[in-house]
Amino acid sequence: MEHSLKNQVIALAGVAQAMELVKQTARTGRNDEMALKSSVLSILMVDAEDILEVFGGLPNLVLGLKALKRQLSEPRQVDPETARYASTLIYLEPLLSQNQQMTQIISSAIHEAREVWDRSTERLDPEIFRILATAYQQTVSTLKPRIMVAGEQRQLSDPQNANQIRTLLLAGIRSSLLWRQAGGSKWRVLFLRSRMQRVIDELLDEVRRIQS
Repeated sequence: MEHSLKNQVIALAGVAQAMELVKQTARTGRNDEMALKSSVLSILMVDAEDILEVFGGLPNLVLGLKALKRQLSEPRQVDPETARYASTLIYLEPLLSQNQQMTQIISSAIHEAREVWDRSTERLDPEIFRILATAYQQTVSTLKPRIMVAGEQRQLSDPQNANQIRTLLLAGIRSSLLWRQAGGSKWRVLFLRSRMQRVIDELLDEVRRIQS
């Protein structure tokens, strides 16, 4: 993958979007359907030609781009919950990628979930979430530190919501891998914050042109 600031921003937006959806699900049991579909498909899309194809196109990343823009803005606008989830996933991703047994579990789950997706005529069948959530439990969930999701207990204890949250955390791992493959590092966020904000604005402008 090309090491460009644009690709790094898109990958980070993927992380931010997955984390926004985790918060929505954990708090209300509802979420942005288009963004949810894009995040789940980013896990299943393992043979994409470029980073945007992973997410099904730029318009599918609006939630993540706006969330990332807030995180890179004034300190008082930073959501510590989103930052905590995202930084933990970015830390865990290399640990996961180096574990051959875990990557094989996830690869098998992706193959199985992809078959369900193909059979269900491109609908997000609950079975897809069950398969990917189980893979998350068997792999990422065993690594330290563990991600403790905050929210309403009624929503967190619902099995369908729990499967969606775990699947979204796996989507965050997928975007964290893309971030690393695009040359991303924590130092780039610290030193290139202003440039990244400009790229986000350019991408949001591009979405508006696409949708106009």
